[in-house]
Amino acid sequence: MRIFCVANQKGGVGKTTTTVNLAAGLAQVGQRVLVVDLDPQGNATMGSGIDKRSLDPSVYDVLLGSATVAETARESPKTGYRVLGANRELAGAEVELVGLEQRERRLKNALATVKSDYDFVLIDCPPSLSLLTLNGLVSAHGVIVPMQCEYFALEGLSDLVNTIKQVHANLNRELEIIGLLRVMFDPRITLQQQVSEQLKAHFGAKVFDTVIPRNVRLAEAPSYGQPGVTFDPSSKGAQAFVEFAREVVQRLK
Repeated sequence: MRIFCVANQKGGVGKTTTTVNLAAGLAQVGQRVLVVDLDPQGNATMGSGIDKRSLDPSVYDVLLGSATVAETARESPKTGYRVLGANRELAGAEVELVGLEQRERRLKNALATVKSDYDFVLIDCPPSLSLLTLNGLVSAHGVIVPMQCEYFALEGLSDLVNTIKQVHANLNRELEIIGLLRVMFDPRITLQQQVSEQLKAHFGAKVFDTVIPRNVRLAEAPSYGQPGVTFDPSSKGAQAFVEFAREVVQRLK
């Protein structure tokens, strides 16, 4: 089982879109996938067709040890993957975790119990560096970083790289950047092409070959409670994510 965090300390870069569409793409190419929603907003939960208001138990209960992953994970209706869902309750976990033993390893320990049930676990982290994000990073083998090719994106990236280095040094020796995924890409914009070239020059093979184009259908899909990959499989964005899923599987061979 490979556990990946989808993380970027900059908000609005398409972390949740990347998480649910990569999950749907991986399910399409025959992988057993679990999505863990660690964001109290619960967007990955809703975007997978699961009503966050009716969650009981949720990832909150898993972190506090009152429910197991196996009891809590739910089937996402149209996608072929399962979800450990989140809702507003999770915001309170932040405070409650502080007093608990092994507070940054709660998720890691919980996921260890389902090791043989999944090929991939994708964790959707909140944008801030919180105890929730830390639980994600401590659990993971690596980080997939979705980023827009814009000037400020590079600044956010250096913050994230520093965070990953610190977690690697102190809490999780396995943690590394698996790759950078260029999202919402518009090749007609010169600046985006320049930033894309800078990324490749600086990070080399860590930049995924697949590029996710700016795509209306990907943006519309969450309001229908599903990822773009299942909402409109023929759209350019959906096809790019299935291609990306294949690339991820290939890299790990």
